This record gives sequence, structure tokens and C-alpha cells, in this order.
Amino acid sequence: MLTLTHVTKTFNKGTVNEKPALTGVDLHLESGDFVTVIGGNGAGKSTLLNCIAGVFPPDGGKIELDGRDVTRLPEHKRAADLGRVFQDPMRGTAADMQIDENLALAARRGGHRGLAWGITREEREDYHERLKMLDLGLEDRMTSKVGLLSGGQRQALTLLMAVLKRPKLLLLDEHTAALDPKTA
Repeated sequence: MLTLTHVTKTFNKGTVNEKPALTGVDLHLESGDFVTVIGGNGAGKSTLLNCIAGVFPPDGGKIELDGRDVTRLPEHKRAADLGRVFQDPMRGTAADMQIDENLALAARRGGHRGLAWGITREEREDYHERLKMLDLGLEDRMTSKVGLLSGGQRQALTLLMAVLKRPKLLLLDEHTAALDPKTA
């Protein structure tokens, strides 16, 4: 499902600020596997997720998703297969767009988008039901701008957006950091 072979990443290579972040990382995950990566600040956890997501390419090694080499594919070409939640609740959503608009973007991730009405009545009903499961009252605020939500509400919305379109791989980077204990 996901295979990393000898993945390396060094920042500021050849300078006084050179920082090796990943050195020969090997990892193999099967469909359905759940893995937790533990380490202190600067250990390379987010760098690993960023390499998998295509935020930046590794300096060396190979990344395969479902048997397909994605090592050099840009982030937007991997988007259809990945769901992602960042530790910062401000990332992963568009603050100036409404809750329902953010959900519509997530539902169309990796797909073809043409000219049509942004959100259908059926989609709004679906989003209402899904938001209701969060038990945060967001289903009654679907036309509110996401930037007006609390960090925890925004993080919960980001989690919903990440799984709205069943990804092959879900990348969670300290995804509960902004959530209160009940919501987490």
C-alpha cells in the first residue's frame, strides 16, 4: 500500500545550516495498517509526512503508493489518494470560505471540476448530516466563514474534510492538538 525505500531529506544542503531530517527511512504499510510515529521536536515526523504528501521531494530514495512510484509527483497529483490533517488548525481549510464550501472542495479533491453550481441541495443535506455527527453545532452554521470558528471547531472540520472522500492514505500530524478532550 505504502512503501518508502531509503528515503532521505536534508535541508540547507552544503551550508553551515545543513540539517539531515530523514536518513535512509524504510517503511512498508499494508492497507488497513495504523502507524504512530513518535519522536521529539525536530525528529523528522512532519518532514516524513511532507515527503509522502509531495510537499517537497526527498533527496533520495523512493515512495510508492499502491505500487505506483509517486516520488517525483507534485502534491496536487497525489491529492486524490491522500487525506491530511495538520497540527495547526489554521492549515487545511480556506478561512474566507464558508463551511459548506470547504466541504465541497474536499469532496472534489483530486477530481475533475468544471463549471456548475458550487454545491447541490443533496450535497448540503449530506454535509449537514456529517457535521451533525461532530456534535459541535456546525450543521446550523454551514454558511459561516471557517475563519470565524474556534481552533477546535476548525480542526474537527479539517478531520471531516480529510475523510469525506475515503482516501487511500490518511496522514495525521498531531491532529488532536487543538481539540478539547470531549471532541478529541
